[in-house]
Amino acid sequence: MELHMNPFKGRHFQRDIILWAVRW
Repeated sequence: MELHMNPFKGRHFQRDIILWAVRW
């Protein structure tokens, strides 16, 4: 997972965490 302080990725950041949690 690439953590960047970008406004665009900030929106996907939450979705990435949810999708990542769903995998587990």
